[in-house]
Amino acid sequence: MTFKHGIKTGLKSYSNALSFIFTQRLYWFFIFPVLFNIILFAAGYHTTASLSEEAINSLNEWIGMAEWSFWGASFIADLTKGLIWFTLRLSFFLLYAYIGGYLILIILSPVFAYLSEITEKKLTGQNIPFNFIQFIKDIGRGITLALRNLTIELLLTFLLFVASFIPVAGYFTTPVLLMISSYFYGFSFMDYSMERKQMKVHESINFVRTHRGMAIGNGIVFSLTLMIPYIGITLAGFLSIISVVAATLAIQQITAEK
Repeated sequence: MTFKHGIKTGLKSYSNALSFIFTQRLYWFFIFPVLFNIILFAAGYHTTASLSEEAINSLNEWIGMAEWSFWGASFIADLTKGLIWFTLRLSFFLLYAYIGGYLILIILSPVFAYLSEITEKKLTGQNIPFNFIQFIKDIGRGITLALRNLTIELLLTFLLFVASFIPVAGYFTTPVLLMISSYFYGFSFMDYSMERKQMKVHESINFVRTHRGMAIGNGIVFSLTLMIPYIGITLAGFLSIISVVAATLAIQQITAEK
């Protein structure tokens, strides 16, 4: 499979996946991104609220802000508290926007493992008996690969950031970063199928390298969704369900072509 054909296969599998989800009545899996977003929002709000309160208390102890009595002290104190509140929430949003995709991969890993297995079972008609031990292994492998890919992506992002200061080279850093993130996201979605085919991790890595076009085609939709301001992470949670099914369908297609 050529690189170009791989990208087309990865992209085309999305339309097939959406149809497959509804015809096979797998739409109930969308409840998990809803729960994910609710839990993460609540956790993020609680964390930033606690950090804001601690930061304000520490600042108050340091400079005695509560004891200020000069003209305008109340306004300056309120402004300072507001800036602390805004800065912490903005930092949380930026951090979440950058690593949110991998949080989805890690937290929803059990859902993805089960969804991929059901998809293959319905697609092939083969009875795949549920194995709890194997299921736990699938989850552990999915989380491990997500952390591995995140680490590599962070390293490459840093190197590209440095390269962005080089004349001309800086123009290519953004599209290259998009391709890198798409590749690793697609890798994670595809690996659930390869684990069931009893591929070792290094075999899975080699397989994805050989079919990197398909990995990019599968992951680029997810990556672009994450880039949508404000609502990208929320939408990406729902899209991840489609991405897993799309990756499973694409793997089955190229396996059948061999």
